[in-house]
Amino acid sequence: MTAIYLAGGSTVCSRQRSMAPMAGWGQTLPLFMQGIEVVNCARAGASTKSFMERGRLGWILDNIKPEDLLVISFGLSDMKEQAGVFTEPFGAFQTNLRRYVNEARDRGAHPVLVTSHERRVFDRFGNMRRPLLMYPAAMREVAAELSVPLIDLNEWSIAWWRQLGPDGTKSLFVYLQPGEHPNYPEGVADNSHLRSHGAVECSRFVASQLLVQGMLPAHFFRNLETGFDADQVVEFLDDAVFDEMTKTRVAGGMK
Repeated sequence: MTAIYLAGGSTVCSRQRSMAPMAGWGQTLPLFMQGIEVVNCARAGASTKSFMERGRLGWILDNIKPEDLLVISFGLSDMKEQAGVFTEPFGAFQTNLRRYVNEARDRGAHPVLVTSHERRVFDRFGNMRRPLLMYPAAMREVAAELSVPLIDLNEWSIAWWRQLGPDGTKSLFVYLQPGEHPNYPEGVADNSHLRSHGAVECSRFVASQLLVQGMLPAHFFRNLETGFDADQVVEFLDDAVFDEMTKTRVAGGMK
């Protein structure tokens, strides 16, 4: 069976029940796919650097087959100025992306680059900011240089966030009042990570672009125009399953 392997960070990864309603768009991508396996290897906190160094890219490369897709989406953690994670956008970030692309192609697989969706940051006048800075631009440059298909989730998300504004975007992110959800009894104001509805619509856009850009035949897609009650259709992993997948989807015995 053809497979889509996802390499990315916290905005892509599948979440466990104890983190609900936080969800990554890779978690909801199967809602729009059929007859194809979605293997979500994205991990919270991963950058292009740490994902490789912890053996996660290696695991993908050990398992990926000719004609499979490797969908690559990083940026939010690469910009964190901490050891083992940070990369310069027009330095190591691009170097790492080139390696992901070339390693996939060496195995007969097809790489796809996806810019990270933007964070929810508005100034006091309601103007949206772009805290991801140059990382989306750096990814676009690599896509053009290596002729890699690009899905610009960043630009698409910015247009949506602006349309909804500072208050409307709270329903997309993990923005919860005290007592609103048992997993966050004291409430939470997370401007980086999506809840189910936001994740569903981001994955709908990614799936639509996979189709429109001809990266997969039409028979692999479903539900692209279907409305969902995201809180009813999004599935969360058991915590034990999540922990096991995190430990085992690495190469060379790394964790």
